[in-house]
Amino acid sequence: MNRSNLALGIFWAALFAATPAFAHCDTLNGPVIPEAKAALAAGDVVPVLKWVQPADEAAIKAAFAKAVAVRGQSPEAQELADQYFLETLIRLHRAGEGAPYTGLKDEPVEPIVALADQALASGSADDMIAKVVGHVDHAIREKFDRALEARKHKDDSVEAGREYVEAYVAYVHFVEGIHAAVMSAGGHAHAESRAPAAAGHAAHAE
Repeated sequence: MNRSNLALGIFWAALFAATPAFAHCDTLNGPVIPEAKAALAAGDVVPVLKWVQPADEAAIKAAFAKAVAVRGQSPEAQELADQYFLETLIRLHRAGEGAPYTGLKDEPVEPIVALADQALASGSADDMIAKVVGHVDHAIREKFDRALEARKHKDDSVEAGREYVEAYVAYVHFVEGIHAAVMSAGGHAHAESRAPAAAGHAAHAE
């Protein structure tokens, strides 16, 4: 296993840990809404069709046509028309991923997601990989050191033994999570496979 595979595995694991679907697509700073606003300004719906399933294209085109038809009437009409289209687009986008629509959000993008977007914008994944690998390296060593130290005293008392078990479980489950992320295929489908894995970890912990 090379460093790139490890970094990308942890990247996907972190990305899908927050929510069941592409977590930042419903934020104003995510990738969808800026493209949608540009499409409205240009009067061209084609660039945003990639964000929805083929079955939803007709609905997006209809919503886009309605928005474009009224947005030039006044600043107020433009604001309402744009909001209507953006909400429709995000709702259908998330529905296509099996995720609920909970409204548009004006909040910071998760750091790992921002880092991934910056990597694409720069045309290089090197900085992202270095930072992710560095974080994973630190996290593994921290959990390993705690488990190793606790192991030295695990038979001193019941309390010390329980401290070791807690440290051991945290360490092993973290490493298991890394391995699962690296070995999985990647993509939005990860959200569907997390539940059985989490159940397995819970059984292991007990």
